[in-house]
Amino acid sequence: MSTNDTGLTYTLTAEADAPIAAVWAAWTEEKPYEAWSYSKPGSVSLDATPNGRYASTVVTPDGQEFPITGRYIEVEEHELLVMGMDTPGGGEEVMRLDLVDLGEDRTRLTISQTCATKEEHDMAKEGSQMLLDSCIAYLAKA
Repeated sequence: MSTNDTGLTYTLTAEADAPIAAVWAAWTEEKPYEAWSYSKPGSVSLDATPNGRYASTVVTPDGQEFPITGRYIEVEEHELLVMGMDTPGGGEEVMRLDLVDLGEDRTRLTISQTCATKEEHDMAKEGSQMLLDSCIAYLAKA
């Protein structure tokens, strides 16, 4: 799923006790996204349309700030987000989020990404797992 599809791929899956519309909003609307994504308040900008841009500043538990920017490559409402994250040197790492409506106000979320190196893979997988866990916890309270 990256611009280098010969790398290492990870896939993470979780189920949310929330309707698919709420899960979609959590990933595509600024206020919900800011509430669960470790983003600095006021730093989130989302234009969840094909070739629309996104930006946020992620704050780590120890207070470090990391600006994240990118674009939406593919957007299928309530089904799919394919996002390209800007990387140093002008490259792009691609992450895919698939949503499946399980009925009874439950939704399956699957995140997948291919990274060029083991170090990038491990860091991206850890970060994505943190985001997925935080999103699921947010949706459980919403």
